[in-house]
Amino acid sequence: MLGNQTQITEFILLGFGAIHKLQMLLFLMFLIIYIVTVTANILIVLIVVFEPHLHTPMYFFLGTLSFVESCYTSNLLPRILSALLTGDRTISFRSCFTQWYLCACFIVTECCLLCAMSYDRYLAICKPLHYPTMMNTQTFIQLAAASWFNGFTVFSILLTVMLKQLNFCGPNVIDHYFCDYSPIVNLSCSDKTLVEIMGLTVAAIFVFFPFLLTLTSYVYIVVAILKIPSTTGRQKAFSTCSSHLLVVSIYYGTLVTVYMLPNTEAMREIQKYFSLLYTTLPPLANPFVYCLRNKDVKNGLGNCLHRFLPYSRTLKT
Repeated sequence: MLGNQTQITEFILLGFGAIHKLQMLLFLMFLIIYIVTVTANILIVLIVVFEPHLHTPMYFFLGTLSFVESCYTSNLLPRILSALLTGDRTISFRSCFTQWYLCACFIVTECCLLCAMSYDRYLAICKPLHYPTMMNTQTFIQLAAASWFNGFTVFSILLTVMLKQLNFCGPNVIDHYFCDYSPIVNLSCSDKTLVEIMGLTVAAIFVFFPFLLTLTSYVYIVVAILKIPSTTGRQKAFSTCSSHLLVVSIYYGTLVTVYMLPNTEAMREIQKYFSLLYTTLPPLANPFVYCLRNKDVKNGLGNCLHRFLPYSRTLKT
């Protein structure tokens, strides 16, 4: 629980207050982003579930990733939309930390899932003869479960509990559009050393380490592809992992862009707007990357439409 010195019971999220005249335009923009993001990601999940030829480890991970993206977006954007529409920027102490906890959980889960997906592609390209035995049903289910476990337990809970132990004596204004880690810590009037060390530890173990493993997998993949003698073989091998490589680049590129910026007063405003990159761009872009660059997903979408649209028309008649 919070210490006796804590007097704050709610925070005020400034959001995009500096551009107040554009509030309605921002509301419409974020509403479209939210609808498109959730619809596209849920559609990917449904395609993977209902299309039998997509019942493989690669597409199982893709469906899981799309579900995580939907949850992550739904944790952030509805609160932003409500604030833009009603002008109410207050958020309770409990709701703020719940939002931060879920945000941290989904970020860690996605990092682990992207790592598992790169390992799957590594086995498929570098060890094709051993792939069926090494990436069996039990293995990919365990990798997905481990991703969720890492995201929702241990360090995410510990870090959130440590954040809640901090004293917040005032002010209670968070210059951000959601309850992010750095803005919350900056408001505390307690000694923040231990929390900051724990934050760096969590980032190193569950964000940076999976990124290194993902990067290592793709180094081996690229080397293996370059060794393929025929141009057609190289193109076919690269096409199986190009979509995932693009998704990884978008996600980590936007994440690193935000958190590599210096945590100074002058950079905090820039960091706030740059954080839109990793909160909205990857969940929005990922379904389109897989649909536009992956023939199996496009064929699965076509099959699902042919399967369900006639049924829908029958119901109407």
